[in-house]
Amino acid sequence: MATFKCKSCGETKDGRCKPKECPKCGETGSMEKEGSSGCGCKCSS
Repeated sequence: MATFKCKSCGETKDGRCKPKECPKCGETGSMEKEGSSGCGCKCSS
């Protein structure tokens, strides 16, 4: 499990794959994994 943080509003979300959009502000493509790049699974992030 990883923590992803929105570059726009700072909202965080835990999950296995990178969310397509922020659950709080709805910004598409703004979620980034905290601490490193990529989520480590076979999704398209």
